Amino acid sequence: MRRFWLIFSQSVTVLLAAYFVVATLKPEWLGRGTSAIGRSISLVETPPAAASGPPPAGSFRQAAQRASAAVVSINTSKAPSRHPQANDPWFRFFFGDQSGQPQAGLGSGVIITDDGYILTNNHVVDGADEIEVVLNDSRRARGKVIGTDPDTDLAVLKISLDRLPVITLGNSDALQVGDQVLAIGNPFGVGQTVTGGIVSALGRNQLGINTFENFIQTDAAINPGNSGGALVDVNGQLMGINTAIYSRSGGSMGIGFAIPVSTARLVLEGIVKDGVVRRGWIGVEPADLSAELMETFGVKAQRGVLITGVLQNGPAAQAGIRPGDVIVEVAGKVVANVSELLSNVAALKPGTAAKFKLQRRDDAVAVDVTPAQRPRPLKAPQR
Repeated sequence: MRRFWLIFSQSVTVLLAAYFVVATLKPEWLGRGTSAIGRSISLVETPPAAASGPPPAGSFRQAAQRASAAVVSINTSKAPSRHPQANDPWFRFFFGDQSGQPQAGLGSGVIITDDGYILTNNHVVDGADEIEVVLNDSRRARGKVIGTDPDTDLAVLKISLDRLPVITLGNSDALQVGDQVLAIGNPFGVGQTVTGGIVSALGRNQLGINTFENFIQTDAAINPGNSGGALVDVNGQLMGINTAIYSRSGGSMGIGFAIPVSTARLVLEGIVKDGVVRRGWIGVEPADLSAELMETFGVKAQRGVLITGVLQNGPAAQAGIRPGDVIVEVAGKVVANVSELLSNVAALKPGTAAKFKLQRRDDAVAVDVTPAQRPRPLKAPQR
């Protein structure tokens, strides 16, 4: 009897041990599917169909998708400069081979039309011997410079490819400080990048970057390589061409500048239609109002731009503008400083009269000025 009990107990022990081993390692053999521990965890996952559904609130996904396809990377190369005597054997004997390495550049651009016109910055392509345009879908094409406008730091390229994505032009004049914007480009050559921020200021000028300055300031991160890329609104519409940053380190410090699309459109149309941008010019020497100048000229105006000199027989002189006059409005637009006067006059169509409002001592005067075409830039730009 004792022996029988011993065999029974040993058999039960072996069976229980086998059961626990199987229950732990192969629970499916017992038809249980999961262990007790596994059944206590319940994971909730998003259905695959929902992953491509509407973006969450506050997302800029759709704006980025609409605009990013039309933003391109621009790779440039420039042949090394050679010393005039580089081929002289004696020069090479004493000084060695002075031939340098080719210079490479990097920037961004925006496809504006379906037949291949691209807007970018002039400084991106200036002096380049070869230009390669890389689309967001990895297609590549050789870029041809159609025209440049150093006064606004804009350039127009053209590529020959089919089925080009085109960005939608927005209304930069409707932008307000605080509006949300996205900057799209290829910073540092890492690949297309989208950054977000707000419009920090409008009408920034007197920065010494371009001759004509009317920048949109934004805190969206702009870095080297972003030049020529797109600044878009929350609908993916083009608001500006990213151009410059304020930086002490070479990287973004939250102060970036973009050329408004209203300016870029005029440059594009001028270059494509006429091969050059035609701007108005009236032949005056302007100065910002100051206490000293106001006393010297007997000026009583509180705002506007003082005219200290007028070119003889120029458009302004023919319209009756005199030294000491203060221009307060050009073609319905108020001017507060020299930079605004320069930009507003340049926007006038040569040969078409425009109304100027002046302050002449105590009198308000209105004159019609027919601007001429702006001469080629000199060392000291005329206005």
